Amino acid sequence: MNETSLAITKFSDLANPTRFLALAARILPWMAGFTALCFIVGLYLSFTTEGDYQQGETVRIMYIHVPAAWLAMMGYTIMSISAIGTLVWRHPLADVSAKAAAPLGAAFTLIALVTGSLWGKPMWGAWWVWDARLTSVFILFLMYLGLIALNRAIDDPSKAARVSAILILVGFVNIPIIKFSVDWWNTLHQSASVLRLDGPAIDPEFLRPLLVMAVAFTALFFTLHIMAMRNEIWRRRVTAQRRMAARLASREG
Repeated sequence: MNETSLAITKFSDLANPTRFLALAARILPWMAGFTALCFIVGLYLSFTTEGDYQQGETVRIMYIHVPAAWLAMMGYTIMSISAIGTLVWRHPLADVSAKAAAPLGAAFTLIALVTGSLWGKPMWGAWWVWDARLTSVFILFLMYLGLIALNRAIDDPSKAARVSAILILVGFVNIPIIKFSVDWWNTLHQSASVLRLDGPAIDPEFLRPLLVMAVAFTALFFTLHIMAMRNEIWRRRVTAQRRMAARLASREG
């Protein structure tokens, strides 16, 4: 067996929930420790750097707002990949991944909206404006809430997985709108200053803590995501056992 086939085999092994739970138990302590370390370094850099000459101390909101906004989009992207896994490959853990990512994505989207308002008030003179970036992110938040409600409203897990997967893929059109809204329309938000083909336009004084905090938030997301997937697997097992016990009781009765 060549290395590619071996890698595919090992990846497919994770489709077994029991093996996934065993892997999660091994890596979660390390991920949690790495996340804590990144936050310690990131917060230290965030509070020891000088304020911006225009924005003053409010620029420090960026170290929370920008990573949260990135993760709001990344969370939905993970859900979209999981939706493809549900519809195309019927991966047993794809729906678990999508369902676990939805509350996390909603939480980070809410953080992005709240910190954006706190940052926007002193900079723009308003808590909220209905420009393209803000409106599309708010729509993303509503999409997260709608998918969470849908999963809870449908009792049949397989039906809920299919319907949610379809809606997730349809809603993915909003992600490029969020990303490129500042280029397509006239908005209050500035254009991309970190992920640029010609290099970051942000000063290294602010870029270093921003990148460390981005790594910290990303590590936090994946740590919580794996924990949520583990809890979802356990919840489904308990539900299945209860239903089986109820059937046995009804037959005996």
